[in-house]
Amino acid sequence: MTKKILIVDDEPSISMLVEFNLKRAGYEVSCVFDGEAVFEAISSFQPDLIVLDYMMPKMDGIEVIRRLREQNNQIPVIMLTALQDISERIVCFDYGADDFMTKPFSPQELIARIHAQFRRMEVRVSSPPQDEIIRIGKIAILPAQHEVRLNNNLIEVTPKEYELLLFLSRTPGKVMSRQELLSQVWDYEFQGDTRIVDVHISHLRDKIEKNPRDPEYIITIRSVGYKLVDPFRLLSEHTFVG
Repeated sequence: MTKKILIVDDEPSISMLVEFNLKRAGYEVSCVFDGEAVFEAISSFQPDLIVLDYMMPKMDGIEVIRRLREQNNQIPVIMLTALQDISERIVCFDYGADDFMTKPFSPQELIARIHAQFRRMEVRVSSPPQDEIIRIGKIAILPAQHEVRLNNNLIEVTPKEYELLLFLSRTPGKVMSRQELLSQVWDYEFQGDTRIVDVHISHLRDKIEKNPRDPEYIITIRSVGYKLVDPFRLLSEHTFVG
């Protein structure tokens, strides 16, 4: 079945360029030109993915994503913006964007990133439901519920913070480089800019560590990357009975 893509951009020239290239790549495409029109288009067009401009009239891209995720709508969103500041990328991901591209961009690169999003979706669909609970010290990760708990209390994490913690929890104690985390959690390179990883690690530490400046769970390995450890297991391994 042909995948459907909704383009949301108030610049007709960009919408036309993206639409032309996506149709050539075999996608079915629909365009709207402001944020408020997204929700009606989702109902009528039922897209499989949204290409969404950051700055738009009536409702900006961040507000669109926020409302989608509040409605538990997990449709993949690739954000477009002319802004260069890395803080804008962080905001996009924190609100639930799946990918990010800065204008001007290559239509071929956009198509490649769309392909990558659909590959990730296929992996999720084909994977069996995960009923296990992953425990690291007093942290519990519940993949089936997409939840993180600390001392049995629900911790509010963003989608990317959840994916990052889940990925680290799959190989506890293993040091992961920033580039590895970018590749595995964000599914592509940030052109050498790995600060996005550091910012998300910092946000996670604020939520799960007693003292984020002296973390027990997410440990920095200088000049290499990060690892997730169980501080209680480490304590027991270094406790000896004389």
